[in-house]
Amino acid sequence: MNKKVTIQGYEGSFHQVAARQFYGKTVEVITCDTFREVVKIGADPKQSDGAVMAIENSIAGSILPNYNLLQKSNLKVIGEVYLSISQNLMVNRGVKLADIKEVHSHPMAILQCLDYLEQHHFKLVESEDTALSAKLVHQHKSKHIAAIASKLAAQLYNLEIIGPDIHTQKNNITRFLILVPSKSKQEIKDANKASIYFQTDHSKGILSKVLAKIAMGGVNLSKLQSMPIPGSTFKYGFYADLEFENNKQIKKVLEAVKAMTNNFKVFGLYKKGKVVKG
Repeated sequence: MNKKVTIQGYEGSFHQVAARQFYGKTVEVITCDTFREVVKIGADPKQSDGAVMAIENSIAGSILPNYNLLQKSNLKVIGEVYLSISQNLMVNRGVKLADIKEVHSHPMAILQCLDYLEQHHFKLVESEDTALSAKLVHQHKSKHIAAIASKLAAQLYNLEIIGPDIHTQKNNITRFLILVPSKSKQEIKDANKASIYFQTDHSKGILSKVLAKIAMGGVNLSKLQSMPIPGSTFKYGFYADLEFENNKQIKKVLEAVKAMTNNFKVFGLYKKGKVVKG
């Protein structure tokens, strides 16, 4: 039976590309308008098998609202995908570059491709989603409108890519978390990465002591993200990604960190992802 996961955006979005990278091409997606909806439906075993959610980008940084959604959710992390984002100019079959008058896409995608787009005299039209732009180009059978979207979107909507990889910054990588309901008993063999959250009592030097305890345990702190604690005045909680070699090692470190902090939470133990082409 195929897995069914929630994603933000339309079919052909980079979230769906990430889902296919982790689960394979047969994975079914439940498309959602918002990340809040992604988390809500993804945590309900009656509606889905989980969710795929972007959490950070190598250019734009962390997607902070999604950290808050993760914190409040009933989801746990079982994996991650680092997707190298490829933006492509696509048209209906038979349309030539000279025929294009307008290019439609999400404003971020347009911004990422400005160096290429400014070489031409296209009218740039912002939309809510890259994949939706591709879908509308297909539906309207337009001979003068192109879209910027993923290669998957071109496949799904039978469009021809006439401008592959037109993004300026080639090192544009988005990290996606693979999430399942927290009650799921799915265990990851050979896990070597953990995502956690903790708060401190804000006593002098406490954060440095926590970080020192992690280092002394032989565990690598690969990411530390501070976030304001709701209802507090300039007090912060911390999301951390830890890389380790074996379960015994990480268990010892997690127990030590828990003893030094408040509201400690482990989001999951999983295998570190590799960069794949979108």
